[in-house]
Amino acid sequence: MISFNYELDFTLDDEQAFQDWLSEVITSENNTEGEINYIFCDDDYLLEINQQYLNHDTLTDIISFDYSIGNDLHGDIFISIERVKENALDFNVSFQEELKRVMVHGVLHYCGYKDKSQNDEKLMRQKEDEKIKMFHVKH
Repeated sequence: MISFNYELDFTLDDEQAFQDWLSEVITSENNTEGEINYIFCDDDYLLEINQQYLNHDTLTDIISFDYSIGNDLHGDIFISIERVKENALDFNVSFQEELKRVMVHGVLHYCGYKDKSQNDEKLMRQKEDEKIKMFHVKH
């Protein structure tokens, strides 16, 4: 089950569309959807988590805690809406596009994709692009 939690004045426009998309991404990578919690927050909230749990004193757009067991994906994905907005401007993409990229990034980590080396990061970007194309809003 994918759930969305809000620690700031922000909500997804169509939670069901995002849930359906993320479920499809998980299935497309031959994994099973467990309990995945998205927590949308601001920079200060995420900085505190970064300092407390990872000993990093930097702003970031996403922190994911992976509790997966084999192919059964579980975890908590914290996303700073402030960082996503700023990154969208920096990368000259829409806020929605950058939000989808960050949201799928967390799930792709659970699927086993890394982004520490240049080659890993290139593959992660390719996977993000591929999975973003799977997003459909039903009208």
